[in-house]
Amino acid sequence: MPSKPAKYGIKIWAACDANTSYTLNMQVYTGKPAEGAPEKNQGTGVVLDMAQGLRGHNITCDNFFTNYNLGQELLKRKLTMVRTVRKNRAELPAELLVIKNRAPQSSMFAFADTTALVSYCPKKGKNVVLMSTLHKNAETSTREDQKPSMILDYIATKGGVDNLDKVTGSYSTKRMTARWPLATKYTSA
Repeated sequence: MPSKPAKYGIKIWAACDANTSYTLNMQVYTGKPAEGAPEKNQGTGVVLDMAQGLRGHNITCDNFFTNYNLGQELLKRKLTMVRTVRKNRAELPAELLVIKNRAPQSSMFAFADTTALVSYCPKKGKNVVLMSTLHKNAETSTREDQKPSMILDYIATKGGVDNLDKVTGSYSTKRMTARWPLATKYTSA
């Protein structure tokens, strides 16, 4: 992954506690299938696998994993979700994406039965879009930046995996091996 600080290595999907970075579940990414079409909705599959056995929790993830159907499936499992959304998603109302003539620190909300969306403009010409099955109202903070509570909750809970990467990055992987699969322990549930 050329854009990442750690360009080489083994990609591992991880589900972590937001406060302690304790790893709840991990899955080694084995790459694209050798035959057939590439996997569709990979992010959805990863989140559903990682959330296996959880009940009553909130899942925070980034826009790679986000789609409306995933949120609905997690609700059936008694889980909520807060996540950023890519602006090219078909399920987003066009009104939330318009940033022309929007004031800085303004918010626009959209609600469905079980899902809330917010488009927040932190500064002129830029917006951030989030989707949540946890939030049910258009509550904003009383802080100077008037951020919606949905964004504040996302910021407070998004760092579990990032912190895990930081902590584990200090350990050396300079182990002499010709084949990484031999150095990685695979376990099945």
